[in-house]
Amino acid sequence: MSSASFQSLSNFIWSVADLLRGPYRPPQYERVMLPMTVLRRFDSVLEASKPQVLKKYAQLQASGKITNVDSTLNFIAKDKNGESLGFHNHSPLDFQILKGDPDNVGRHLQDYINGFSENIRKIFDRFEFDKEIEKMEESNRLYLVVAKFAEMDLHPDRVDNITMGLVFEDLIRRFNEAANETAGDHFTPREVIQLMVNLLMEPDGDILTGSSPIVTVCDPACGTGGMLAEAQNWILAHNQKAIVKVFGQDYNPRSFAVAASDLLIKGHKDSRIEFGNTLTAPPFAEIEGFDYLLANPPFGVDWKAEQKEISRWKDFNGYGGKLPRVNDGALLFLIYMLSKRQEYLPSEDLQQNKRGSRIAIVFNGSPLFTGGAGSGESDIRRWIIENDWLEAIVALPEQMFYNTGIGTFIWVVTNRKTEQRKGKIQLIDSRDRWQPMKRSLGDKRRYLDSAIIETLTREHGEFRDCETSKIFDNADFGYRRITVERPLRLRFEVTDEAKDVFLNAFPELYDPIVEMERSLGDEPYLDWNEVWVKVQRIFKDCEVGWTAGAKGAKQKQFFRSCFTAVDPDAAPVIATTGAKGLVSVADFPSYSQSELDRVFGVFKRSPLAPLVKGGKEKELQGSLAKGEKGQVPLSKGDLGGSSVTYEPDPSLRDNENVPLKEDIVSFFLREVRPYVGDAWINADRKLCDELDGAIGKVGYEINFNREFFKYQAPRDLKVIDAELAEVENRILEMLKDVTK
Repeated sequence: MSSASFQSLSNFIWSVADLLRGPYRPPQYERVMLPMTVLRRFDSVLEASKPQVLKKYAQLQASGKITNVDSTLNFIAKDKNGESLGFHNHSPLDFQILKGDPDNVGRHLQDYINGFSENIRKIFDRFEFDKEIEKMEESNRLYLVVAKFAEMDLHPDRVDNITMGLVFEDLIRRFNEAANETAGDHFTPREVIQLMVNLLMEPDGDILTGSSPIVTVCDPACGTGGMLAEAQNWILAHNQKAIVKVFGQDYNPRSFAVAASDLLIKGHKDSRIEFGNTLTAPPFAEIEGFDYLLANPPFGVDWKAEQKEISRWKDFNGYGGKLPRVNDGALLFLIYMLSKRQEYLPSEDLQQNKRGSRIAIVFNGSPLFTGGAGSGESDIRRWIIENDWLEAIVALPEQMFYNTGIGTFIWVVTNRKTEQRKGKIQLIDSRDRWQPMKRSLGDKRRYLDSAIIETLTREHGEFRDCETSKIFDNADFGYRRITVERPLRLRFEVTDEAKDVFLNAFPELYDPIVEMERSLGDEPYLDWNEVWVKVQRIFKDCEVGWTAGAKGAKQKQFFRSCFTAVDPDAAPVIATTGAKGLVSVADFPSYSQSELDRVFGVFKRSPLAPLVKGGKEKELQGSLAKGEKGQVPLSKGDLGGSSVTYEPDPSLRDNENVPLKEDIVSFFLREVRPYVGDAWINADRKLCDELDGAIGKVGYEINFNREFFKYQAPRDLKVIDAELAEVENRILEMLKDVTK
């Protein structure tokens, strides 16, 4: 059978599924049809050497040497070319015998499966096929299904491995589409995989088409193996002499069984599919790196169950930074894939040549921009971008996947960028390029046809700016998050309510409170610094004043909270006097020290000193309230030193993201100072970056909407008014018809 005629065989197998109608719903047909297809293929493949296997098994039983049955019989079981298959069945049963005994078909089928080598039995354990055998037997469907499969000719002489692989892939696709309510968990649309493989391998055409390369491909979230199959097909289509070894892992039992069966059916003895959780049990530890890695990890799935175990590790697969939030572990898969990258050490000696790795992975929008500077997601993006591994991101249309309509993105990551791509990232926008499906499959209503895939592949390869493709420097996606402070401004006022609240907490301070009210009255004061000096003197002169130690500090703190309120017209609250510059000219050589002092919160008092010396109290108070010529309003309490720092108001605190290509001072002076003249940048060491120590934490985000935004001018108001008038007239006409 040629590869082109696989569809007829696939259609026939699909038609057999109708026998299950009743006990099974269509989305459940795969539970029977996939294992049965696998069994029938194994039965046909093993047919040539079955007599030799049975003979040797009988000899082993007679001799009592049955400890190495699998290794011995797996070697004896051979394909039509005389090569060992790596699996066997030592049961005397086959499909023809099963068909000839309808009364015992259930028991015999179970015995037949138990006669397989251990690697095959493990697959059927994951299929949980014994339950399906029992269910079909109870509903009188088992013999009908077995008989139909016995009629199929899946012998290798009739159906070669390539054709059988195509049949198997087509069945997987059909069953997953029938079960589209959950299909996206383990099935990626074929055209998305084709685009991923193109982006991954087209740049390596010259490498893959030469001589007989050995190519390794890994999918750590392989599902039913569709990505591995498509990657293998692409390589073999370009070079039939290539030796392709595929590796995958999945934690869904049925998906693992399907992928492992597909591998055996195609005769890949040097390839492996593992069962397990990639996050807690990373596979293929003995393999240093793969040539290509691709995956579609679950979207937005939390990793809380794995968090406890992962937290014990020194690092996560070679990444020692912060991990993403527990409610989305998609980026953890990319970290694992990067840990399995091959070194890039080119050499003329083909045996020593290490050509690096290329990675393609599907994400939703979250890994692009979720998490601010200093978060796990941002730090992972920073790690990837600053190592110059991110090559390109392609934005796909919405409604492309079976179980979600959200937008998705293909990331292309590599440690061997071409010379022109070094330090660059390419963004390709395909959100508006799609074809409508004739029939929706779950949430999938759109697809990419071959022309769109070819266009996107070409745009990636050409690496140039156009309307739908843009080239950026790595640093274009980085920023520093600085904290901008404004001074706390407090109005002081003695009120009955404030006195009651304070004295209920500290009744022993009744006398100084009475004296304070007598001395200061009940008028509001706009200068807390001046008032606090007077209050301190009053409490000191009273017999019972502030308590020493921690309790006294608590009394003072509570006093301020009771008798003050934030007032934008009040003077700033002084934190320290005689303050020195926090940042030097050596850090920002383009600016003077006086400019830097004010930018980072050290303010001079000198502009108002002449008013005080000249006794112009009214002018001073006006300046305290509104500031002079953009200067920070100062208080009379400022006048004891040459410079001051102010206490920040937490309610006015804000963060600004400064592009990495711009220094934070110029950004602040342009974007902040003209609008809030009393603001400053907080230079606290706790707010500095953990890696470079500079002010402001570094973050990275990739915002497709911003980069590809297209301004659309609003329509003319006259046009809108005319449309509204037309609608109103239609409504009036309809009302007239109703009231007639």
